[in-house]
Amino acid sequence: MTELLEELEEKKERADNRAKKYKRLRDDKNEEANNWVKKRDELNDEVRELIETGNELKEERDELNEKVKEYKDKRNEMNERVNELSRKLDQKKKDVLPDDDKSIKQIESKIKDLEYEQMTKVLTPDEEKELIDEISDRKGELDKRKNLIEDNEEIKQLSEELEEAKERADEYHQKVSELAEEAQDLHDEMLKKFQKADEVREEADEAQEKFLDAKKEGDKYHEKHIEAVNEVQDYSKIISGLKNKQRKAEKKKEETETEKEAKELYDKFKKGEKLGTDDIMTLQKAGLL
Repeated sequence: MTELLEELEEKKERADNRAKKYKRLRDDKNEEANNWVKKRDELNDEVRELIETGNELKEERDELNEKVKEYKDKRNEMNERVNELSRKLDQKKKDVLPDDDKSIKQIESKIKDLEYEQMTKVLTPDEEKELIDEISDRKGELDKRKNLIEDNEEIKQLSEELEEAKERADEYHQKVSELAEEAQDLHDEMLKKFQKADEVREEADEAQEKFLDAKKEGDKYHEKHIEAVNEVQDYSKIISGLKNKQRKAEKKKEETETEKEAKELYDKFKKGEKLGTDDIMTLQKAGLL
C-alpha cells in the first residue's frame, strides 16, 4: 500500500508540474494574443484615419474639378467672344480700307522687302532713287490705311473690346491651370493616403493572423492544462481513498489487537491474577468491566 501511495504521489506531482507548465505557456500565449489584438486595433484605427483623410482630399479635389470645369466654360465662352470680335474687327477694317486686296500686313511686308533690297543690292543712282520713292509711296499708303483704322471710332471700340476679351480669356485660362494643378496635387495626395491605407491594412491582417495563431496555441495549452489539473484531482481522489482505506484497516487492526489483549487480561482477571491500572483501563475500553 505504501509503495502504491508513493507511486501515486509521484504521478500526482508530475501531473501538477505539467499543469503549472501548461498554465504558464497558456498565459504567455494569451498575453501574446492580447498584444497582437492591440496592434491590430491600432493599425485598423490608422487605416480608418487614412481613409477618412483620403475621402476628405477626394471631396476637395472634386470641388476643385468642378471649379476647373466652371472656369473652362468661362474661358471657352470668352474665346468664342474673342473669335467673334476678331471677325467683326477684320470685317470692319475691310469695310474702311480701300477695296484693292492690299492688307496692312502685306504693305508692311513689301516695305521690308524693299528696304532689304536697298541695303543688300548694288543699285545705280536712278535705281536707288526709284526704290526710295517706292518705299516712300508704300509708307504713305501704309500711314493712310493706319490713319483710316485709327480714326474710326467703331474700330477703336471693337479693338478695346477684343483686348479686354483676350485678357479675360487669359485670366480664365490661368485660373484653370492653377486650379487643375491644385486638384492634381490633391489627387496625388489622396492616392498616397489610399495606398498607405492598403499597406497598413495588410499589416493589420497579418496581426490578425498572428493573433489567431497565438490564440490557437493558447487554447491548446489551456486544454492540456485542464487535462493535467483533472489528472491531479483524480490522483488526489484515489490517494485520499487509499489513505482512508489504510486508516480504517489500521484502526481495525488496532481494535482487533486491543480486543485480543483485553480478552487475555480478562482471563487473567477471572483467574484472580492482579492487574495494573493500564490493564483495567484496557478492559474498560473493551467493555469487559
